[in-house]
Amino acid sequence: GVLTGKGRGWGGSLIRPEATGFGNVYFAKEMLKTKGESFEGKTVCVSGFGNVAWGATKKVSQLGGKVVTLSGPDGYIYDPDGISGEKIDYMLELRASNNDVVQPYALEFGVEFHKGKRPWNVPCDIALPCATQNELDGNDAEALIKNGCICVSEGANMPSTPEAVEVFHRSKILYGPGKAANAGGVSVSGLEMTQNSMKLNWTREEVDNKLHQIMQEIHEQCVTHGSSEDGFVDYVKGANIAGFLKVANAMVDQGVI
Repeated sequence: GVLTGKGRGWGGSLIRPEATGFGNVYFAKEMLKTKGESFEGKTVCVSGFGNVAWGATKKVSQLGGKVVTLSGPDGYIYDPDGISGEKIDYMLELRASNNDVVQPYALEFGVEFHKGKRPWNVPCDIALPCATQNELDGNDAEALIKNGCICVSEGANMPSTPEAVEVFHRSKILYGPGKAANAGGVSVSGLEMTQNSMKLNWTREEVDNKLHQIMQEIHEQCVTHGSSEDGFVDYVKGANIAGFLKVANAMVDQGVI
């Protein structure tokens, strides 16, 4: 129970590899609900092609959205028909190849490959940066807004630069920072340890439902502490305050302060 992300044969949990991507999409789903929107029929740009991007792409497809991009250090692919079914499975082959490139996807499925570029100029409704830190800068943010993006939810750790975050806040679109939006991975690690402690193995559906509930609760805390009088939710502010209060209240309860 002191290790997480273990193999299934020695105490690991189902959906742990997909958990960060799943959780990110669930957080975005909750943000969209505040505007009466959903993933159904939406075009989604995803960066990366590893576990986070794989999980996010799977869950977006399940919720009725269409992922049209993936990216790697070599550039990005654009698949206007959407990445689903065998194409999602192929992402695992890319990951397992250890080549760290995404161009083979374009060759396999006959789609566009844009060498040395990032996917943020592709028109989309929702953007899910799931690759690496500082992959989305101020110019990228401006391009997303110009092309009609209404929601950005971070699957990677700090993928948006401070300049990009400023653009998102100024435009008042839905923006979920990684400190809240990508909590799904560590959440399922906690669920894994719980299963170990209880000597149980939950089904895929049980773990997924519990993850969904956790992400809903994180979203609720962000809304509680990040809402302004005009109805705008600053999810960065909300996540910071919620995180601080959790630690500070525990310290007060234990007599530390």
